[in-house]
Amino acid sequence: MTPLQAVREVARGLGEAGVPSPRVDAEHLVSHVLGLTRSQLYVSDAALAPGELDRLRALVERRRAREPLAYVLGEWGFRRLTLGVDGRALVPRPETEVVVERCLAHLAGLAAPRVLDVGVGSGAIALAIADEHEGASIVAVDRSEGALALARENAARAGLEARVTLRRGDLLDGVAGPFDLVVANPPYVPASDYESLQPEIRLFEPREAVVGDGVWEPIAARARGVLAPGGTLVLECGDGQANGVAAGLRELGYDDVLATPDLAGRPRVVEGTRPRRT
Repeated sequence: MTPLQAVREVARGLGEAGVPSPRVDAEHLVSHVLGLTRSQLYVSDAALAPGELDRLRALVERRRAREPLAYVLGEWGFRRLTLGVDGRALVPRPETEVVVERCLAHLAGLAAPRVLDVGVGSGAIALAIADEHEGASIVAVDRSEGALALARENAARAGLEARVTLRRGDLLDGVAGPFDLVVANPPYVPASDYESLQPEIRLFEPREAVVGDGVWEPIAARARGVLAPGGTLVLECGDGQANGVAAGLRELGYDDVLATPDLAGRPRVVEGTRPRRT
């Protein structure tokens, strides 16, 4: 069986299992097993070895069970980084890359900014900021020991452990400022919507990182106490929630409140600035 024949067979099986993007996922799985790029699959005519076929079938069965592709592969790209990913934390998503873009825009003029990441998960946001702003130092907090362990592994993998301090805690407990920026991607899916989510989320991703109602509010309220005057809060929120979050930031006294759309054009990132005046 050639790589292209394997892609076609895997895509057919994934489609039968209801996987949303069977062809793309098949390309990822076959390229992962063979150590090829996805484009190389279309020019290689070398037959898969028996061991490669066995490994591919095992991975395909996991994906057919609707385990997230990123978990099956064990790693996932996020901006310039390749992160280890598994069930200890959410899979990094494209909309969260927009969160990082907004953070970097606010940090661009600062030589050595201090950043607080509330709910570090896999470390995607904290590590991407450290990777793309060489002067930034980041404190990252999570209440999940599993997520913190994964973030530590990713910090070591990226060679950024010296500039990202990981702490266990609930929201902003025990954190002292001042910080130039506070960022959070809190759980924001209402409990009433949970059963309607894709099985990849319901069956495999940590529920406590997905389901939450108004978690952004205590983060925003307490962030004012650790932000330096003129410092910025950046929050990711669910589809359709941006207007409410923006209104809430204004009520809490934040200035320059702005909602930024994700790659699909939906407002998903809300930010505000702590006033410079007292």
